[in-house]
Amino acid sequence: MILLIIKSCASVISILKRSFGSGYFLTVSKVSIREGCEILSSSFVFLFWKRQQLCLLRSFCICFLNFGRPIASSLAITVPHRLIDKQTGWLNIAGLDLLYVCVGSSKGMGPRSFKPMRSGNCRQRYMILTVTILALCLPSPGNAQAQCTNGFDLDRQSGQCLDIDECRTIPEACRGDMMCVNQNGGYLCIPRTNPVYRGPYSNPYSTPYSGPYPAAAPPLSAPNYPTISRPLICRFGYQMDESNQCVDVDECATDSHQCNPTQICINTEGGYTCSCTDGYWLLEGQCLDIDECRYGYCQQLCANVPGSYSCTCNPGFTLNEDGRSCQDVNECATENPCVQTCVNTYGSFICRCDPGYELEEDGVHCSDMDECSFSEFLCQHECVNQPGTYFCSCPSGYILLDDNRSCQDINECEHRNHTCNLQQTCYNLQGGFKCIDPIRCEEPYLRISDNRCMCPAENPGCRDQPFTILYRDMDVVSGRSVPADIFQMQATTRYPGAYYIFQIKSGNEGREFYMRQTGPISATLVMTRPIKGPREIQLDLEMITVNTVINFRGSSVIRLRIYVSQYPF
Repeated sequence: MILLIIKSCASVISILKRSFGSGYFLTVSKVSIREGCEILSSSFVFLFWKRQQLCLLRSFCICFLNFGRPIASSLAITVPHRLIDKQTGWLNIAGLDLLYVCVGSSKGMGPRSFKPMRSGNCRQRYMILTVTILALCLPSPGNAQAQCTNGFDLDRQSGQCLDIDECRTIPEACRGDMMCVNQNGGYLCIPRTNPVYRGPYSNPYSTPYSGPYPAAAPPLSAPNYPTISRPLICRFGYQMDESNQCVDVDECATDSHQCNPTQICINTEGGYTCSCTDGYWLLEGQCLDIDECRYGYCQQLCANVPGSYSCTCNPGFTLNEDGRSCQDVNECATENPCVQTCVNTYGSFICRCDPGYELEEDGVHCSDMDECSFSEFLCQHECVNQPGTYFCSCPSGYILLDDNRSCQDINECEHRNHTCNLQQTCYNLQGGFKCIDPIRCEEPYLRISDNRCMCPAENPGCRDQPFTILYRDMDVVSGRSVPADIFQMQATTRYPGAYYIFQIKSGNEGREFYMRQTGPISATLVMTRPIKGPREIQLDLEMITVNTVINFRGSSVIRLRIYVSQYPF
């Protein structure tokens, strides 16, 4: 089989061209090799042309595979395992160096199944097929020079491809200490210190060139290709200055830009861009204002303005130097609007009053608090309000205790702070004292002690009178809670067969008291109604003795004087 493949140019994956000196070009293509039903793949295809333009037919490409004879020492071709035998050779047809490859194929996997191909048949069949392809592939005279390869430009007068002097047309083709040297189809950048080139290279464009292309010069030899002079043209966005240098055109300064009136022009190297000022963004060719307030640029209050924004702070805050964040204002340190005590808070302040004062409705001034109006139990006796405070007072005859609210009676009799004479007896009361005169026993009673009167039995006038009258004194506070047991009386002697009856003989006209007998020989005086003072009450409490054995009936009286104080303490 002859591996000569005709494929569509659209199926060639890549074509790389590289100069090899005297007009040789290397084309690398990836194709498929078909033999019967077998498909073999190769990654490299080499095609050499000598002094001819590469055949790039509109619809065909010619590719020759080389599996046996490497083109260069650096190019090694690996033969697939399915290609067991191969025959190679070189032909020159119409000035074209062609490589043919004849390979045998194997239907199986082992070397015994290989079917060799005769060399004569391969060369003959290859020549016939190649002549047919070249007849189709070689360009016609009318369009042979319709296109030029890279590095050449078509001369419309002569119809020939002339070399492009890149050293003239490309600004700063070589930079730094490198100088540009024009080559046939390209250019080189070499150091200026190279001994071969003493100065910058210049192409002598004098007369149009019509002869054949000279052979490639050896490396590092001074090129001397004849070229055709033509005017220097700057790239788009550049213009020629007085020194024949291509300089950038400032479209923004010359007002040759196409920016929208809402945009601003920014000049760039070889062109310009249309942009927007700060605070605007480009949307469909228009500069629209950016609402910075939507993106939280401000810490507190934000007001959007065309192209910018403004930050403000709530009352009680001040704007920082960054123009965005807010800082609390210490009103207490600056103006102190409070009358008494100022307490700074985040973004505000509060006024506080000293103890005994209350804050008024304006939140700034303080007024005295009337603590005495809060409760009647604040003081035991009287609450006296003062600015910012209060105190408790006690009536005459009392002193204020350590709790500063309770009152305690002063015992004037013990402290000898009374006005009683020597004949009188000082009796201390709640909140005062009482000077009691000595008792006087009325007829037929006789005084037998300081507080007792007795009526003799032998005196006929004593028959219906109590046998003894005992004087007793006591005091109670005003408004004492009832019922209350306030006094107890009891028989001192108990006789066999006798029993006792206790009763209130006189002084209970208001029915504030009653006697409750608590035992055979005892009874208790009970106060049933609260009594308001100051007041003096005298009760005769009678104890009747009845003895049925000896048929005896007698009585004794306790004359109880009750002093009700003015205050309930």
